Amino acid sequence: MALLNFRKRETPSERVVTPEMEAFLQGYSIEVMPRTAEKVENFRDLLPEGTRVYIAHIEGTPIEDMVATAKRLAADGYPVMPHFPARIIKDQVVLEDWIARYQGEAGVNQALLLAGGVDKPHGQYDSSMQLMESGAFDRAGFKRLHVAGHPEGNKDIDPDGSMKNVEDALQWKQKFSERTDAEMALATQFAFDADPIIKWADDLRAAGITLPVHIGIAGPAKLQTLIKFAIACGVGPSLKVLQKRAMDVSKLLLPYEPTDVLTKLAAHKAANPDFNIEHVHFFPLGGIKTNATWAIENGGASTRPANTQG
Repeated sequence: MALLNFRKRETPSERVVTPEMEAFLQGYSIEVMPRTAEKVENFRDLLPEGTRVYIAHIEGTPIEDMVATAKRLAADGYPVMPHFPARIIKDQVVLEDWIARYQGEAGVNQALLLAGGVDKPHGQYDSSMQLMESGAFDRAGFKRLHVAGHPEGNKDIDPDGSMKNVEDALQWKQKFSERTDAEMALATQFAFDADPIIKWADDLRAAGITLPVHIGIAGPAKLQTLIKFAIACGVGPSLKVLQKRAMDVSKLLLPYEPTDVLTKLAAHKAANPDFNIEHVHFFPLGGIKTNATWAIENGGASTRPANTQG
C-alpha cells in the first residue's frame, strides 16, 4: 500500500474547457521581459492573434533592449504595451526619448504607467500620475494608458497596511480618465484568491471607480517560486492560499496552476455580466511557454495560437 496518495494530474485531453472559462480568457494579455522573450523561438506558436504583450522594464535594463523586444513582437503582429516606471525615468527628456523610440521603431501607441519598484527615484518622477500630467503621451498620440491596481493593497504606497493612498490615487486616475480621450484600464498585481478579488472589484465600482479591470493572475509555476514572488511583490491575504497549499503534501510537489481562481472568477463573470473585470493579465512566473500552454489547454478557441488559427 502506498504511503502517500498523490493526486494524478489531468492530461490535456482529459481537461474540459467550459464556456465560462473560454469567454473569460478571451483577449488575455501576458507580460514578458527582454531576457524572457529571448527564450521564445516564435511567439505565434504560443499566443493568439492580437494578444496584448506588456514588456516589463526592470531597473538596469537598457532602453535599447526594451525597444528591440517591442520591435520583434510588433513584427509578429502583437500590440505591445511597454512599462514606463516613473522612478527610473530621469526627466522629461528621457521620457519623450523613450516614447519616440517605441513609436518610431515598433509603432507603439499604448503604455502601462506605474511608479516602479525602486525606493529612490532616479530623477524628477516618483508616480504614474506625474507621467500622466506631463502630457507627453497625449502629445505623442498614445491611444491607451493602463495604470496599476492593487487588490490587496501595496505597502510601498500605504506602509500602515491601509488602502487610503491607493484609493486616493485611483480616484485621481478615474478623474483623469474622465477628462482625457485615452482608453484606460487597471492592470493589477497578481492574487490567488477569487473572493477578495471579487470584493475589491465590487468596492471599486461602489466608490465610483469605473475603469475596467484587467486582473493579474500568476501563471503555472513551482510553489516555491510563487511564494518568493508573492512575498517580494507584497501580495497580502491571498498568500495564505499558497501557504495552505504548501502544507498539503499531496499538492506540495505539483506545480501551482491558476485553475481554481480563474474558474471562480469566470463563473462570477458569467453570472454577473456587468462585473468590471474585463480581461485576464498573466504574469508568467513559471515561463512564457508554460503559461501559454496552460491557456491553450484551458481556453478553447479563445486561446488558440496565431499559427494554428485558420
